[in-house]
Amino acid sequence: MGVSESCRPEFQVERPRRRMPRPRSVARVRACAALPLISHAPLPRGGSGGVELAGTMRAVVKVRGEAGGTEIRTVPVPEIREDEVLIRVDKAGICGTDLHIYLWDRWSESRLHLPLIYGHEFAGTVEAVGRAVERIEKEDRVSGEGHLACWRCKPCREGNPHVCRNLKVLGVDRDGIFAEYVKLPATNVVHNDPKIPLRVAAVQDPLGNAVQTAFSGHPSGAVVLVLGCGPIGLMSVAVARAAGAREVIAIEKNEYRLGLARQMGATHTFEDPAYAERTIQELTDGVGVDDVYEMSGAAKLLNFGLKSVKPAGGVHILAIYHDVVPIDVTNSVVFKGVHVHGIHGRRMFDTWTRMQGMLLSGKLNIDPVFTHDFAFEQFDEGMAAMKGGNCGKVTLHW
Repeated sequence: MGVSESCRPEFQVERPRRRMPRPRSVARVRACAALPLISHAPLPRGGSGGVELAGTMRAVVKVRGEAGGTEIRTVPVPEIREDEVLIRVDKAGICGTDLHIYLWDRWSESRLHLPLIYGHEFAGTVEAVGRAVERIEKEDRVSGEGHLACWRCKPCREGNPHVCRNLKVLGVDRDGIFAEYVKLPATNVVHNDPKIPLRVAAVQDPLGNAVQTAFSGHPSGAVVLVLGCGPIGLMSVAVARAAGAREVIAIEKNEYRLGLARQMGATHTFEDPAYAERTIQELTDGVGVDDVYEMSGAAKLLNFGLKSVKPAGGVHILAIYHDVVPIDVTNSVVFKGVHVHGIHGRRMFDTWTRMQGMLLSGKLNIDPVFTHDFAFEQFDEGMAAMKGGNCGKVTLHW
């Protein structure tokens, strides 16, 4: 089903599965370091999904530096400090970063310290709060900002914690959310309106990437070119349309994802950028598109975007490139007066406020992006779907 500007989708609240009451020892928290991982047989769960043994939980753990190298282990429930929150994970999303970790590429090998619980996209329910935490209570519905800023460095003090010099990433630099529980600093916890469906609440991390990308430009009334239609690229199509873009041109080599782009609201789709040139010229009277969202990580498409953008237009880059990209900066950027923006994470926390406002307005519908949902016990199948490419957003549940 495509996105219609004349018809606002009705929210159907997807409630977390009921759980058995947790033993009091889980809710009692004290300040101490996280305990090391331990390996046991998988912990059985009760019929209502409750943890039967206080103090332990199941988690997806990267244990070996190799492709796969992942096990579901029984590990200690994190103990929280006075300024932290313990959250029961109800729904999770698999990110491209998680796939890199699963496949164990050069970046993963150089960055990660194993064993590690990975994952950073989630929605859940507050289980316990530290004694210094205010305005967050047990049973609150929440998600979390996965970038942990120091709040002391110059970028943080200037209002740019999303590019903190000491940034730590949930599920990369510390244990993440592919588990029954996760702990977060209270500053990173974001409340979810109950009108936002659970699966949507769980993917606000990547959706926030799309929102920051779109609003680093001027989407209202614009002709937008989206390069690459992975999950975030697909979300950016919907965000641009919801923000009033006149036309959204999407380029993606995967035919399955091009179909999803049309459902998300793309007005023109192409597998090959060469076939898009004529449409761009016709739609813009030969001037060029207003904004380019580069989501592909392909040097060829970045250069196509710089060629296709109008003078004084914007090129907004969320993609990550494996190699140095050659660009004709003089002619493609300087003489055209093009504004190039690097997009990293989400602005804390105005991106979250804008994103949730768009969702609650009914104008932003990302339902078509959800194509696969697996139990955590089927984690390998979820990763296989991601690796195969014929998917939109892949989610997980306990």
